[in-house]
Amino acid sequence: MKKTLAILLAVVMAITLFTACGDKPAPTPDSKTGSVYYLNFKPEADKAWQDLAKLYTEKTGVPVTVLTAASGTYDQVLTAEMDKDAAPTMFQVGNAGAVKTWGEYCYDLTNTDIMKEMTTDAFNLKNEAGETVSIGYCYEAFGIIVNKALLKQAGYELTDITNFESLKKVADDIHSRAAELGFDAFTSAGLDGSSSWRFSGHLANMPLFYEFRDDGVTSQPATITGKYLENYKNLWDLYTTDSATTGAALTTATGDASEAEFGQGKAVFFQNGSWEYANLVTSDDKGFKMNPEDLAMIPIYCGVDGEEKAGLCAGTENCWAINNESSEEDIQATIDFLVWVVTSDEGTTMLANEFGPCPFKDAKDPENVFFQDANKYTAEGNYVVTWAFNWTPAVDDWRAAVVDALTQYTAGTGDWDAVKTAFVDGWAVQYAKENA
Repeated sequence: MKKTLAILLAVVMAITLFTACGDKPAPTPDSKTGSVYYLNFKPEADKAWQDLAKLYTEKTGVPVTVLTAASGTYDQVLTAEMDKDAAPTMFQVGNAGAVKTWGEYCYDLTNTDIMKEMTTDAFNLKNEAGETVSIGYCYEAFGIIVNKALLKQAGYELTDITNFESLKKVADDIHSRAAELGFDAFTSAGLDGSSSWRFSGHLANMPLFYEFRDDGVTSQPATITGKYLENYKNLWDLYTTDSATTGAALTTATGDASEAEFGQGKAVFFQNGSWEYANLVTSDDKGFKMNPEDLAMIPIYCGVDGEEKAGLCAGTENCWAINNESSEEDIQATIDFLVWVVTSDEGTTMLANEFGPCPFKDAKDPENVFFQDANKYTAEGNYVVTWAFNWTPAVDDWRAAVVDALTQYTAGTGDWDAVKTAFVDGWAVQYAKENA
């Protein structure tokens, strides 16, 4: 049944060809008899993948089938497809949990041609043997969004901020002159549910990342030490002091309010991510439309030694894996296809349009300036601050406890020790529950 379906799909692709012209010729495949079967997990990119598959088949004669799982069904579809005779040659393995489940089916990509096209190993996943089992092909980034026009009006440039010390100096000065300038340093660090994830998740990533980096952590740890929690505290205190909204008022401040403060030019700094770009530059009922040329994203500096070479906090669950149970011909055909996708004009255009920043040598710059900033830091040799929070056990419960402690501390009804307890002891408690 499955073989019949695969043949029918190949016939359909051969009949309905998508034509395009690119700067680079398609490669001559090393495998003349192999084929590619990609199980795609992003429904919104289905048409783009189907068109690219048809074009590659037209150029090379290599059959490429793309099956896209409906939203929220990828795990079930993958399980069903991998149990068939002609299983996908290429699929998604996007996090540590997926490596545990599917790692034995993953081809070691360590020395393959597709790996040679990458600009960083930061988004790739490895198994316990150190083999690269899947490669991150795009990513999101978060950091501190800056209104460069306001920063300049205050007498500073981006180059004046290189670490926590200089960030605090600039923010303290702007805050002290807020009445004169007409704007403050930071937007409100709201602890309402629409905003608190920025701090229990993204800001919390900073102490987790540096602790895990020091300890060489490569899988979810049962306990953490909170070694860098003082750095977390220093940032939180800066956010909640150098702002027009402080103290108990932050306990109900929303994400929309913080976004509006930034969009309306009431603050220079706004901790958030690349996904905010469209909200800030697109005119709608929000009451503002920012000039992309005024926007930039800088790293979340927290006072760690050497952070002058930090890049943005970037991560992904968009990772390609190749099925090691496929035939040698199909494995090679899949690698050839991926190399073409990340080097050809057609492929790189599609990736930029559909996925934004991609860690490949020939990747095109997306329009989103935050992605351009992320690529710039990486190209300059800065280290990527990866998403350590992906290893949080019972993430919703752990974050809720951290937010509760932060709320009490910020409102003046609790102390920092309670935050540390929620952060460190809470991790061990949630890990034990999850792994009982």
